[in-house]
Amino acid sequence: MSLTTRAAVLVESGRPAPYAESRPLEVAELRLDPPGPGELLVRVGAAGLCHSDLSVINGSRRRPLPMALGHEAAGEVVEAGEGSGFAPGDRVVLAFVPACGECERCVSGRPALCGPGAAANGAGTLLGGGRRFAHADGTRPHHHLGVSAFSEYTVVSAKSAVRVDADLPMEIAALFGCAVLTGAGAALYSANIVPGDTVAVFGLGGVGLAALLAARAAGAARIVAVDVVDHKRDLALRLGASGAVAGGPDAVEAVRELTGGGAEKVIDTTGVAAVLAQAYAATRAGGTTVTVGLPDPSAPLTLPALSLVAEERTLRGSYLGSSVPRRDVPRFVGMYRSGVLPVDALLSHRLTLSEVNAGFDRLAAGDAVRQVITF
Repeated sequence: MSLTTRAAVLVESGRPAPYAESRPLEVAELRLDPPGPGELLVRVGAAGLCHSDLSVINGSRRRPLPMALGHEAAGEVVEAGEGSGFAPGDRVVLAFVPACGECERCVSGRPALCGPGAAANGAGTLLGGGRRFAHADGTRPHHHLGVSAFSEYTVVSAKSAVRVDADLPMEIAALFGCAVLTGAGAALYSANIVPGDTVAVFGLGGVGLAALLAARAAGAARIVAVDVVDHKRDLALRLGASGAVAGGPDAVEAVRELTGGGAEKVIDTTGVAAVLAQAYAATRAGGTTVTVGLPDPSAPLTLPALSLVAEERTLRGSYLGSSVPRRDVPRFVGMYRSGVLPVDALLSHRLTLSEVNAGFDRLAAGDAVRQVITF
């Protein structure tokens, strides 16, 4: 049967900051339909605030509205639909690409590029179609990336869920659904960092610092951290960066100086095309530049084309860190438990659902690493 849940619904994108005043997210009571076959009703324990959410709020990424926002979360299964493979009481991390497991990209080991998952995410529905939230007047908000985590309860496709141990704290488990999968995956899979590599990371939010931690775990010889915010650079140094550089016009030269002519592996997490160009310029000949940020779709990227051939450069995009959630969430959790991936250091603020708009002000200002709403 249906239940009632409090959820943060984005009613209009592009409202001006400060969001605590313009309130683009409205906390509303919604009806939530029960899960269908292959779906789960999840009691959300914790949900992280991410720049991917902010890009929908500020309008740089268009999504159908209204939308129950949030895509990084952990929770507990309350009800499992037929054929889901889960049971009530299971602790789960939710991944923001519901991989069907049957399309060409899924079968080839690239579930982050799942075609049906991408189509459902773009339409604001669950993988199987349809929407499960409803206002009292019958209008139905859209789902955000199959998760809609800023809600006390949510319904997701079982293809979005990965089972984890019940003793993993919710606010830590949530980070594995986006920040860690994306950042650590970009370092280990997309950039393929190996012992002895020199590495630079542009952008030190949750994703960038997760990439830094994974680069350290992979044995990078030198890691340079780049950001415009002083305290984030200080945190990067505490987490194992060899050097820290202020973001801006002098960043490329500073990175090249600290890495002896450019880093072999450079990861850009900012979602700013101009910074991606800097990251490419900070990569040495024969090196690899990986980008995980989501720039405005209209933003162009200009690079010296000859360098791709004459310097054997690689420029690679990375979505969900090129990870396989069902394989990599348990792997990364194991690395966390062993102490080599201390992702708890990324958690900078705990919020209530009613503080969600103020949280996005903090995120937009660069004053937070990873903020988590706890329920």
